[in-house]
Amino acid sequence: MGSSDRLFDRQRTVHEILGGGFVADVILWRRKNLTVGILLVTLAVWLVFERSGYTLLSLVSSVFLLLIAILFSWAKSAAILNRPAPPLPELHLSEEMVNEVATFIRLRVNTLLSVSQDIALGKDSRLFFKVAAYLWLISFVGGLTDFLTLGYTSLVVILTVPALYESFEDHIDKYVILAYKNLHQLYVKLNKEYVSRVQKWILEKKKLS
Repeated sequence: MGSSDRLFDRQRTVHEILGGGFVADVILWRRKNLTVGILLVTLAVWLVFERSGYTLLSLVSSVFLLLIAILFSWAKSAAILNRPAPPLPELHLSEEMVNEVATFIRLRVNTLLSVSQDIALGKDSRLFFKVAAYLWLISFVGGLTDFLTLGYTSLVVILTVPALYESFEDHIDKYVILAYKNLHQLYVKLNKEYVSRVQKWILEKKKLS
């Protein structure tokens, strides 16, 4: 298929659109073992939360408590038995890493504040309605499910829909473009038959008045 037969006349492949790197490989199942592992681990975590009644904070605290207890016991027994201590990497944040993270957060926060200011001052009506629609959608979806289920469902969608689309993109693009053309023709027809009549009727009313 040529670029004109693709959705949005795109020139790049799905892999290139997703960045073409490690993340794209995982999403498009180029690294099947890793993708399956992520899905299984995420499913296990979701089941633990759903069935055990744990909250995120309580589970993280329990895991850290278990990890610290194991490492502490290992280190003490190693000292008594003259065994090597547990192999831990050096836990250290470099100044460069902290500065990069701080810069990234500062830029994103400033962008958010700038957008919020434009909306609050009524400078961008289109942006206001767009943000309001997104917030309403998030509120609506949040009312239907909990955050954990939404996160798991979103991950499943991310790891399945792009891969399925890549496998059947010729057929999907063909039918979506065909449906778009039919809808466009229907819109033109309705606009010609009804909207134009209403506009003519309004103009005639204005002339009479």
